[in-house]
Amino acid sequence: MKQTKKIIMMLTMTAVFLFSSLVIAPMATFAEVNVEAESAILVDAETGDILYAKEADIALPPASMTKVMTEYLVSEAVANGEISWDTTTEISEYAYSISANNSFSGVGLRMDHEYTVKELYDAMAIYSDNATSIALAELVAGSEGEFVKMMNEKADEMGMPDAHFVNSTGLANSHLGDNYPEGTEPDDDNLLSARSMAILAYHLVNDYPDSLEVSSVPTQEFEGHEMLNFNWMLPGMPGHIAQYTYEGLDGLKTGYTELAGYTFTGTAERDGNRLISVVMRTDSVEERFSETEKLLEYGFDNFSKQVLFEEGYQVEDESTIPVVKGKENEVEIASGEAIEAMVRDGEEDLYSVTLQLDEEVLNEEGALEAPVEEGLEVGQLVLTYEGDIDYGNLSSDEEAVEVPVYTTDEVERSNWFMLILQAIGDFFVGLFNSIKGIFT
Repeated sequence: MKQTKKIIMMLTMTAVFLFSSLVIAPMATFAEVNVEAESAILVDAETGDILYAKEADIALPPASMTKVMTEYLVSEAVANGEISWDTTTEISEYAYSISANNSFSGVGLRMDHEYTVKELYDAMAIYSDNATSIALAELVAGSEGEFVKMMNEKADEMGMPDAHFVNSTGLANSHLGDNYPEGTEPDDDNLLSARSMAILAYHLVNDYPDSLEVSSVPTQEFEGHEMLNFNWMLPGMPGHIAQYTYEGLDGLKTGYTELAGYTFTGTAERDGNRLISVVMRTDSVEERFSETEKLLEYGFDNFSKQVLFEEGYQVEDESTIPVVKGKENEVEIASGEAIEAMVRDGEEDLYSVTLQLDEEVLNEEGALEAPVEEGLEVGQLVLTYEGDIDYGNLSSDEEAVEVPVYTTDEVERSNWFMLILQAIGDFFVGLFNSIKGIFT
């Protein structure tokens, strides 16, 4: 009987353990999103933290997403005072020939008319107009060939090592006939990885946030022609395409060529958090939007912006630094900024910080020499993530998040008499230790 009870108890405990495992396991594991695209990435637009990546470093043709770089350089030229939104320009024969070609998206530009930069920019950003991209490139740089040089220089500056721009539109050079930009080859195509495209979008929305006021426009008139935004996910889209609307989405750029497939760089903001997504080489118009929605939902549902360590945080047992020749023997230190990050739900406890002191401000013994000013930067707090899924940051996969550490008070230098007493005391302490060492 006792043996039977013992067996029943063991079976019951086993069943409880198995049931507990089933209940707890889903909370402990984490299922990633499956994106039907050859390449994809999801990024927090404030920190640059990468929340998801799939083959994100493969360089592929971006098609009209190329125009985001054109948008950036035009906005930069306006910000630098080189042109203004009211600056007018005529249309060259080359730009006109592209506009007159029904094979390309275009609003039908005229050669006998001057257009403002704002008119051309809107047509490019909303309607993906190719001729207006060329006209803007020629205005900013004198020729599209010179503009392409600017595009590649800016890509290097932004840290887009795989970027290769050959024109301002995203068309293959073979589509341009004999008008392909000087310095490029007739069979060249633009190339970007999803990571580089995210870097470009990150800079546009942060450096020139007003660009979203244009990219979020569903429809707009251009000389009697209604421009319908190719971004079907925008709120306010008309007709049957309104079914693709996504709350909070306000940009950024679609693209399509036969070689590139259907591409899309999207950005949306919810509850103060902005995400940037890129999908490259999806199979259809609808798929590039459905996969973008899948990515954004994954980000908004599973991540939240959290302050992990408050401003003024002190590492336990490392909250002070010794001071020599001062009225006090030590000074307190603390972080000068809060550490904030996009954190996957349930992983708050997987973050820690380490203190790294700047050896240049310390003496050989690792101390500060008085006088010490309040607010002296003495090192950094470095954030460490100890979880299993880490895609890094747009700036660098290896770059750690860190904030400066400062002294929280000042320490005055001791007067000459006290310094002499301290020196005598140090001498006898040293002498005593030497004698003690000999006998030991």
